[in-house]
Amino acid sequence: MFMNADIIVKLVMIGLVFASLVTWTVCVAKYWELFAASRKARAALGLLNEARSLAEANQRLGRGESAVERLVRAAVQEVQMSPHPEPEGLKERIAWLLERVEASAIRRTGRGMGLLATIGATAPFVGLFGTVWGIMNSFIGISEAQTTNLAVVAPGIAEALLATAMGLIAAIPAVVIYNFFARAITGYRLRLNETAASVERLVSRDLDRAAAGIRV
Repeated sequence: MFMNADIIVKLVMIGLVFASLVTWTVCVAKYWELFAASRKARAALGLLNEARSLAEANQRLGRGESAVERLVRAAVQEVQMSPHPEPEGLKERIAWLLERVEASAIRRTGRGMGLLATIGATAPFVGLFGTVWGIMNSFIGISEAQTTNLAVVAPGIAEALLATAMGLIAAIPAVVIYNFFARAITGYRLRLNETAASVERLVSRDLDRAAAGIRV
């Protein structure tokens, strides 16, 4: 059916196949990215909950580039740049920095979601366009052949409907995958919020110790 289809219908089908490949490529890449990020966030959150101070947490986490490690480093750098801080001011600055790091991490994990949303929203209409174009050509063929014989009409209509089927095949997985990753990203955002709260707790604990004259 594809080989006998009109050139426009062929281009529509090729575009939908390409869109489907993009969907599954994003799916695989995004799955491994979120899986690794969530695993690191869970492990780091456990270390933060066990740490007695911000310096200890920073030492145990190391110098990696995960979102949690950047959160801790941002807090440590701000503390180091404020040798004699006013506690509330330091807490506000650290909270602001942590929000920026969280937002940056969420933006990175959201890359590719726009493609999924676009494919899920437009693929059915692209397929429908191919179907409408194919049926128009079928009607033109009927008028030229001056017959309504099913053997003449059916192949053209089947080729046209194939475009709609391919549009649905491209769109349905894209919508399902988009919704799955939207929930996963929401869960990852909540985990980062927990991590930021743990960092702020360690900072507050260090400030209380410093105020009491206890060595951190």
